[in-house]
Amino acid sequence: MAKIRGLSKVKKVGHSGTLDPMATGVLPVFLGSATKTIQSFLDGDKGYIAEMTLGITTDTLDKEGKILTQKPVMGIDAEKIKEALKKYRGEIEQIPPMYSAVKIKGRKLYELARKGIEIERKPRKITIHKLELLDFKDDPDHPKATIEITCSKGTYIRQLISDIGADLGCGAYQSVLTRTYAHPFRLSQAIDMDTIITLATVDKLDTIIIKPAELKS
Repeated sequence: MAKIRGLSKVKKVGHSGTLDPMATGVLPVFLGSATKTIQSFLDGDKGYIAEMTLGITTDTLDKEGKILTQKPVMGIDAEKIKEALKKYRGEIEQIPPMYSAVKIKGRKLYELARKGIEIERKPRKITIHKLELLDFKDDPDHPKATIEITCSKGTYIRQLISDIGADLGCGAYQSVLTRTYAHPFRLSQAIDMDTIITLATVDKLDTIIIKPAELKS
């Protein structure tokens, strides 16, 4: 946000949905008076394409973390993964991961996790509207599965992948994550940082700014 603030020369800058450091994709950014409308967009659904690597678990549930377990994967194919996904469609309960920005008694969970502290977390209700297997790449040790998800706010894809891996009996971690949708914005509308920098340099940043009145929250 500091980068956008400097390029736009606008003091008030906000966004409607944090992305994990390793993730790419849609991140709606709001400038000036538009920041007052952020809350109405926070409640919208999100869409993702994620890759899960089987047979490995990490403390952060993604490729950025420390490996906790690692073993060869035997007897798992695309059909078994499709069957495992069925359990997670619809309204379910999900326990937030320790490496998350969820606050408990005023402390962010990831702050505690970095100190090696794990505390009990209450499950939260979320809704998975769509969960489909897009691709399966077999591997003698660690197969990779690509899944597509449309879900309610507050859904942790890392945790979803970890839970699926546990159900499969081999463990899994999130190796790639792209947010394809953040209501009402889609990946096709996204503008990369290099383009934003170029437009700001030639004083054309206003050509890509959408007024809140032009959107349906």
